[in-house]
Order: sequence, then C-alpha cells, then structure tokens
Amino acid sequence: MSKAQYAILRFQKYKGPTVSRIEAHNERTKEVYASNPDIRTDLSKYNFHMVTPQGKYRAMSDRMIQEAGCRVRKDSVTMVEALITASPEFFAGKKPGEIKAFFAYAMEFMSTKQNPETFLSAVVHMDEKTPHMHLCFVPLTEDKRLSAKEVIGNKKKLTRWQDDFWKHMVKKYPDFERGESASETGRTHIPPRLFKQAARLNRQQKKLMQLLSDLTPLNAKKKAAEIAAILEEYIPGVEELMTKTKKADRAAKELRSELSQAKRELDGSKASVLRQLELEQKVQKLDDLQNMIDALQQTLDKIPPDVLAVYDKTQTVRKDAINRD
Repeated sequence: MSKAQYAILRFQKYKGPTVSRIEAHNERTKEVYASNPDIRTDLSKYNFHMVTPQGKYRAMSDRMIQEAGCRVRKDSVTMVEALITASPEFFAGKKPGEIKAFFAYAMEFMSTKQNPETFLSAVVHMDEKTPHMHLCFVPLTEDKRLSAKEVIGNKKKLTRWQDDFWKHMVKKYPDFERGESASETGRTHIPPRLFKQAARLNRQQKKLMQLLSDLTPLNAKKKAAEIAAILEEYIPGVEELMTKTKKADRAAKELRSELSQAKRELDGSKASVLRQLELEQKVQKLDDLQNMIDALQQTLDKIPPDVLAVYDKTQTVRKDAINRD
C-alpha cells in the first residue's frame, strides 16, 4: 500500500529580534546546530536559493517597511515565513533538477499571492531529512500597509491558501492529495522543535548519568564541577521544554480525540486506513516525547544535594556579576 503524497504549506510570523535568529538557521551562518541534530552540515553545500537575500533579513525588512511609510508597533509582525515541502515519499528517487523544479513551481504560486518585491529570501534546504524551502517575506499589502493578519488571514483565509496551493500544485503533480489543514480540523500544529529539543536534552542526560555513575568521594569535587557545567543548560532546558509541552496539551488532546473518531469511522477505504495510521504515528510520537520528558525530570531527582549546591553557587556568582555590571 503506497502512502498518500501531500504538498505542504505552513506559515510562521516573526517580530523584531526573532527575524535575525531565523536568518541564522535559514542561511546556515552557524558552524554547529546543536538544537537541530537533523542538519547534515556536510550536505549544506547542496542547499540553493530561489531568491537570494540582498542583505540581512532585518535590515532589508526595516528598509522595505520604512520605504512603504508604514507605522510599526513593538508587537508588529515584520516578517512571515512560508515553509514549503512535500511528503518524504514524493522526493524519493527525485533528481536534483526535479526537486528544484518542484520548488520553482511552488514559487510561481507564491508570486501570484504575494508581491515578489516583498520577498527577502527563498532557500531550499537539502541537508535535512526532507527537502524543504523557507520563503521569507515582509507582509505588505497591495496598498503598502504592514498587515500579516490581512496577508495570511484568519482560519477561513488560511483554508483558501491551502485550497489554492493544492489546486496549483496538482496541475503539475496530479498524485498530490488534498490534506486537511490545522485550521480545518481545529487542531493546533505541534512544533517539531519540541521533539528536537527533547532529543538534545536526552543527549545531555546521558552525559549526566555517566558522570553520576562515576561519582566517588575521591573525585566528587571535580565531577561536581563538570556536572554543574552541564546543568547550566540542562535545568533551564528541561524547564523550558516542560512549559512548551504544557502549551501543546490542547493540541495533544485534540489529536487523541481525532484518532478515536477515526477508529470509530474506519470504513476500510485506503484514505481512512492511511488517516488512522498517520494519527497513530503522531500519538506515538507524543507518548515518546512525554516519556522522554519524564526521564529528563527523573535525572534531576537523582543528582546529590551537594552537587546541586555547586550548581546553585555558580548561578549565584553569575547573577551577582550581572548585577554589578
């Protein structure tokens, strides 16, 4: 049974300083990407641009907004990122030229929906598991107003974006099926970065467990300092992940509810079976994530009080230094 293939379009909004951070990821300006283990830096040379940036994202967007004469508030969205990709099965066996043709055809669609003069960058990443494009643009309307709300719209307009995108892509790629968007199902998208962040913390957890297992009265002072150094990233990371996961609880509950509904409505058709399998895989990933978080928290409970005291002392010294500055 072959899997269904989907063309995928998602949007993310950015404000102020976050524009620079997403540029570092998109343009691969860092040497190491600890937060995203999926990136194969040895393959980054195969990444390519459909739109090459003519400067820094934030400087370009600020200049574009200023030239348009727009008023900007602190909470104004100054950049929108469109993530464009397809199911992994679609790219299987595709030659580089065929992959580039897919993204060029997607760019044709985007150029009909948003003025190409507002595009900051469109870069295709070939150094992760599935080829995908990050198209960043300033959300200026046709009459030169800064309004991500008007450009991207509400749930109804987002659904229209998805409908129009599918209608465009299926003309050249007739095997694409029309998927359900998050706005249609009412389901909030659970960010993949939660899973990547958990994987990174899991690697730190293994280092901690190794150090704790080697802890003896003779090496306690040295090991305590090593453990404290790891905890400087580990403790805030676990706390941040737990907070983000709680925010995604609603999405997880809706996903489980949708799976229950799909099981009740299973009618033996290919689409119905594939939908249930897809939901089951997503629920399993959520369960794996929760189990990983529980293990991360349990590791903190195993750290001896005297080792935690070294970490607390380090944090106190650092805060005092910051206050003096």
